[in-house]
Amino acid sequence: MPIFSVITPVYVGGDAYLAETYESVASQQLPAGWSLQWVVQEDGKTGKPLDRLPDLPWISKGAGRTGGAARARTLALHRAEGLLSRALDADDLFADEHTVSRDIEALAANPDLAWTVAPCLDLYPDGRLVPGPYDPEPGRLPPHFLAEGLRQGALPVMGTTATIYTELIALHGGWPAIPAFEDVGPLLAAEAVSHGWMQERPGEIYRKHPAQSTEDPEYDDEEEQATRIAIVLDRSDALRSLGWTWRPGKPATV
Repeated sequence: MPIFSVITPVYVGGDAYLAETYESVASQQLPAGWSLQWVVQEDGKTGKPLDRLPDLPWISKGAGRTGGAARARTLALHRAEGLLSRALDADDLFADEHTVSRDIEALAANPDLAWTVAPCLDLYPDGRLVPGPYDPEPGRLPPHFLAEGLRQGALPVMGTTATIYTELIALHGGWPAIPAFEDVGPLLAAEAVSHGWMQERPGEIYRKHPAQSTEDPEYDDEEEQATRIAIVLDRSDALRSLGWTWRPGKPATV
């Protein structure tokens, strides 16, 4: 039975919405024959955020030394049993109960593709849902479309909307060790060596709130921002220069 893994980092103080995220993950309706695994990794070793979740066979809990979301995600990747994996932050939600199913079905229908992305809706404290300004047209994406968009100053999608073959994420070493923007790393690395699909329907609800990491003043440090982007693009460009293409050895099926 193929598995779909959802990887979520969480830390003490960043778990206020974890119960809602759990409900969103638990509500997913997968295609027949598929099962869901939620891999939750505490960035730290207090155990407190993990105690807020039920002990269920499909939830894998882990903890490690504090080091940020990138390290937490990469530590969690070791426990991901899924053929496919996707990141979801502890304060965000899937767009609806068929989000994961749509990603599986898109990859099953296009066995040469290695990843999918989707539109994202920003959820504001007043309840407004606002779509992103740069969403590409749905369907097969042109080669290196996302990297070129980022290079021109506007990444067309959110990295956390990406579903990628787990083997390909592992092949690239997981998430780059940068203090933010790390969610884009596996996506652009995958794009550099494989082809992907843009979903028509939203795949994520991104919660906007004062306590989120992107509200930290250091997030907007221009020098660090430029460095983060350069690191992600440098890896993408290096992989692209190999002229090598990755295709799933065991494609998803429904």
